[in-house]
Amino acid sequence: MPANPSESRIESRATLMISVCAAVALLMWFMPRETKFGYEYEQGRPWRYNSLIATFDFPIYKSAEEVRAEKDSALKDFMPFYQKDENVGRNRLKQFRSDYVRNKLGNVNAACFHHVEQMLSRVYEAGILDSEELAAMAQQRTPGIKLLKGTEANGCELAELYSNRSAYEYIMSSDTIHFPREMVAQCNLNQYLEPNLVVDTTKTNAAREDVLSSVSPASGIVQSGQRIIDRGEIVSAEQFRILQSYESETVRRNDPNEGFWITLIGQLIFVSCIFAAVVAYLRLFRRDYLHSPHSVWLLVSLITIFPLITFIMVDQKYLNIYLVPYAMIPIFVRIFLDSRTAFVSLVASSLLSGFALHSSYEFVLIQFVAGSTAIGALRELTERSQLLRVALFVTLTSELVLLGYEFSQGIDLEHLDASLYIYIAINGVCLLFAYPLLYLIEKMFGFTSGVTLIELSNTNNTVLRRMSKVAQGTFIHSLQVANLSAEVADKIGAKPQLARTGAMYHDIGKLFNPAFFTENQSGVNPHDELTEEQSAHIIISHVNEGLRLADKYHLPKVIKDFIRTHHGRSLTRYFYVQWKNKHPEEEPEQGIFQYPGPNPFTREQAIVMMCDAVEATSRSLKDFSEESITALVNKIVDGQVSEGYFKECPITFRDIADAKRVLVENLKTIYHTRIAYPEINSTAQKTASATRRPSFFGRR
Repeated sequence: MPANPSESRIESRATLMISVCAAVALLMWFMPRETKFGYEYEQGRPWRYNSLIATFDFPIYKSAEEVRAEKDSALKDFMPFYQKDENVGRNRLKQFRSDYVRNKLGNVNAACFHHVEQMLSRVYEAGILDSEELAAMAQQRTPGIKLLKGTEANGCELAELYSNRSAYEYIMSSDTIHFPREMVAQCNLNQYLEPNLVVDTTKTNAAREDVLSSVSPASGIVQSGQRIIDRGEIVSAEQFRILQSYESETVRRNDPNEGFWITLIGQLIFVSCIFAAVVAYLRLFRRDYLHSPHSVWLLVSLITIFPLITFIMVDQKYLNIYLVPYAMIPIFVRIFLDSRTAFVSLVASSLLSGFALHSSYEFVLIQFVAGSTAIGALRELTERSQLLRVALFVTLTSELVLLGYEFSQGIDLEHLDASLYIYIAINGVCLLFAYPLLYLIEKMFGFTSGVTLIELSNTNNTVLRRMSKVAQGTFIHSLQVANLSAEVADKIGAKPQLARTGAMYHDIGKLFNPAFFTENQSGVNPHDELTEEQSAHIIISHVNEGLRLADKYHLPKVIKDFIRTHHGRSLTRYFYVQWKNKHPEEEPEQGIFQYPGPNPFTREQAIVMMCDAVEATSRSLKDFSEESITALVNKIVDGQVSEGYFKECPITFRDIADAKRVLVENLKTIYHTRIAYPEINSTAQKTASATRRPSFFGRR
């Protein structure tokens, strides 16, 4: 405990403010602010959300396949626009005539020349296209082209057009009777054939866009306020198309800058109110947690982590939210704190997580039931099998609630979404990872779980095994105190396992000088050779020596507190009284005969202090009657109360009265008298021997 209460309050308030502000900032950073559609749906599956009503007018968009098919159909009769370059034909014919005059055409006679010239003119008049363009249009089944002449465009089928090759073949085969191919070949036709049709890209693209724009992307319209689908309805093909259209239009209309600050302020108010409610609960019912920084950090961290995971999963549309084991929140808080705080933490985290979900009611309902089941099924984690049982109960309860909720919404057995039940089953498996995570939480936040306490109370561990060998009397005394403490703690509603484990380690400092403590002595008392001051120093030092040993073996802080407080600020009364008898007119220096403390500040520490003093003093009793034991217990415990050793811990007078009754009953059992067994007198023994008969094998 901090020495200065004002410093403790300042530290606690600073921890609370920093942790809450950090949590709010993280949640605000990751909280989705975009107006996304957010619904998950599938054709042929039931609609899992509330009735969906259109909030604006939107068209029912056709599917991409439908639009593509309609566009292909519209382009089926489309003809590209071409222009004829008259200069190409004129120049090629001029070159042909010039070559004939210069005798570059070989033995071509005049008749053949005129025939070829006429054919070239006809071909250029019809039009020559590039061979690759013509082949591509033929492959695409383009019906033809539109040939521009001034402001007019005349359609022309592909069959009426020529490529270089087809024009060559046409001229070569035009009149083979009068002009054989061998004669025409001498004209070298390839030199005079050149495409004279050039595509008009601008007009062609404009015309194509006009055709495509005539294909409507929508097949209808949904008006604002119109019902789209009800909960439990099976998503039909038409409804699936409407939902896709609604989603597309929602995303298209989304403006990330519009209303940003209003949304941000609203989310800040929502998150702040949730944390304010948690802080209010702590101030009203568990103020002690507000003064414990590690408790505050644990609560704020658990409340924050799971909503952060939810926000990221929803934003990235990654996996399903029911895979996240939210029941871990009440499990961890129940183990390290208490049940009511566990439920409040679950409520806060579930409400924050549900903020990002459209089906928040269903989600929050399932998490409430799952968390409550975990709290009820797990009183104190001491065995691994307990967590397995909790996971099983949580899984079955969650699936039962989901089944009942879906039935109540009109979804029949045939259309239940089996994937959700699989996700919840996987969620139950994920809950088993709470066991290894316990160790991580203990190290991060400074808690000690029941599992760790059980491991520490194992008498085979290093410290206790060493005590049983080096200081056997102290070891037996510690076991007795542990048993008494556990009984008292169970009676008054404290933590029995914590009290037991703390009692087993409270005297480990006696390992350094075991012979100076009466329970380990065998006839020789080394204090006879020492002064009262020296003896008191050795006795008192077992507290600090115990703390050093606890640091060496990495014992948790909660166990160190038992070592530190089991004598509180009491006196080593035996040596103090001896010193006073020798120095009646003097007062000893402050602290020579007083333990360093502090006094107990938890009920478990107070229990160990009582049981330690009672068990040690009871060994000096000569009469173990109920009256003497009761007088001893009352004297010791009432003396501790009157000295004010329990002022700093939340133990009541009723708890103390119950503790005294338990101590009396247990000491009576420990020191109960046994009856004396009778012995057979000599006459009866002789008679019994004479009546014995040996058996066939020499045995009775």
